[in-house]
Amino acid sequence: MACMRIGSKSDSLRREGQTWICSSGLASDVTIDIGDISFYLHKFPLISRSGLLEKLIGEFTSEDGSSCIVRLDEVPGGSKAFELVAKFCYGMKLEINPSNVVSLRCAGEYLEMTEEYGEGNLIAQTEAFFSEVFSSWTDSMQALVTCEEVLEQAEEAHVVSRCINSLAIKACSDPSLFGWPVSGQSKNSKEKSLWNGISSGSKSQITTADDWWYEDVSSLSFSLYKRLIKAVEARGMKPERVSGSIMFYARTNIPLLNKQAEKDTTKQGSEASTALLSEVDQGNLLEDIVNLLPTQKGVTPTKFLLRLLKTAMNLHCNPPCLENLEKRVGVQLDQATLVDLLIPNTGFALETLYDIDCVQRIADHFMKMQLGVSGTSSPITAEDGVQLINASESIASMTLVAELIDSYLAEVAPDVNVKAPKFQALAAVIPDYARPRYDAFYHAVDIYLKAHPWLTESEREQICRLMNCQKLSLEASTHAAQNERLPLRMVVQVLFFEQLRLRTQISGWFFLSDNLDSSQNRDQDEIVDQDRALVVAGDVRNRVSELEKEYQTMKKEIQKMTKTKKKWSIFSKMFARPKPRAQLIQPKSGLTKVQQSSLLKTQELENTKFTDLDGTNQN
Repeated sequence: MACMRIGSKSDSLRREGQTWICSSGLASDVTIDIGDISFYLHKFPLISRSGLLEKLIGEFTSEDGSSCIVRLDEVPGGSKAFELVAKFCYGMKLEINPSNVVSLRCAGEYLEMTEEYGEGNLIAQTEAFFSEVFSSWTDSMQALVTCEEVLEQAEEAHVVSRCINSLAIKACSDPSLFGWPVSGQSKNSKEKSLWNGISSGSKSQITTADDWWYEDVSSLSFSLYKRLIKAVEARGMKPERVSGSIMFYARTNIPLLNKQAEKDTTKQGSEASTALLSEVDQGNLLEDIVNLLPTQKGVTPTKFLLRLLKTAMNLHCNPPCLENLEKRVGVQLDQATLVDLLIPNTGFALETLYDIDCVQRIADHFMKMQLGVSGTSSPITAEDGVQLINASESIASMTLVAELIDSYLAEVAPDVNVKAPKFQALAAVIPDYARPRYDAFYHAVDIYLKAHPWLTESEREQICRLMNCQKLSLEASTHAAQNERLPLRMVVQVLFFEQLRLRTQISGWFFLSDNLDSSQNRDQDEIVDQDRALVVAGDVRNRVSELEKEYQTMKKEIQKMTKTKKKWSIFSKMFARPKPRAQLIQPKSGLTKVQQSSLLKTQELENTKFTDLDGTNQN
């Protein structure tokens, strides 16, 4: 730690209770009151250095000059800072260090201790020392921390901005190039005992990692920390490093956030400083941190964003903060895991164990973002290489999200309070082309139907309608064909598509077998290849026979299921058949009465024939 020693006289200022007395041998002729503390001093040393004290002492001195009392309650730094100012005015030995230089600088500004009242006055001395302070990371941090005690005066003297700029320059640089002290080395590293004059402990090495400055700046108030983050961003620091610092700051200063994590390692000092924060203060701080996070995709881990979201719900943060976090998670939902996505329901109406509505909003935002990237009305040409890459990346991301949502559906399916429309709405967010396989979704549907046996046939069909039977594996299709919980229509669809799949496989195996036989005839000289082809052909034939047996078994099951349906359809057609009726022949105009009567007789004969065909007049 840098320091500057000034003055040559011995310290003759002593304290007695709430009083400071200068034991120089002369009687005190001025009293300076600061709060409950009184300083009994002499006029000449003070007025020779301070323009303000010269005015006040001349104003408050009695007519006979025997007494003078001046109150300085607004002096920056209070009585501690004025004690150092008094020593400086008397020329006593004084040490200026990073812990007191800011208060001395502000007190000197307040007391008007400029060069007009003596060369090398307090303002000039402190300004000269700042050049040493700003050359060191640790000293600059110490000076910035003390600025919070006299923030208004430090801002006016431009001390805060200079400290932040100094820290920003060092944070954006490699500390090993300049030998700057790095976070916590001087206070955490202890030298081991000496043996024969040689230290048994290894020398502490300077850390060159990107996070070497995170711990120090986490002790700042948020207002100063925010200004420091803006400064490093303006100097071109990578967003990943900025986000890492903000994450560390959040873990250090929001105790409830650590409860969402497994077991974060935090320093004891940080825990003690934040243990008394109320939930309201933590919520306000979390809202500010969310607004400070970089907006670039992938810079802040999705795991941490979801942890922030859970903590924000527990702290009842404002809706804009929750919406902001949901959108951030939605942008990079493909990087999330199932454990992180299980957000407990903290609403007043605790219908479900997990907050499915929140996941629904996150998934909707993800799909909107992906469709905006990959969706295009015109066909992609060779010149649209960037669009083609973006579209392929979008489909890959949607496939990952489809797996995540299917796993989430299987996790929430056993909850009896999950309504069918809510389950169906979340499943419908993922388009069909994003699911290469429907096995995971079928698993979730099976769990849901088992946990909700009271669902009607219509509700079951609506849920199963989202499942593409053509994308089920052989194991899933076999299970679905024997699943009594599925609607009958779904079982028939599974059997139908499985039959088509078997036909295709059988045709493929026969085609492969014929090709192998022809290749044997062409390559008679290659004995090794012939033997290998014969073995493959034998395996092909065995596989074909197995597939034929499976096909016959499934065909019998389909015939059994459709046999009853055919009987009922034939029976209903017999009774629903309409009776044929002869059409009435209208007599044509212009015929005689004899011709009209013969036509009527012919019509009666035709009616008699139709009646005999129906069998209604048969005995």
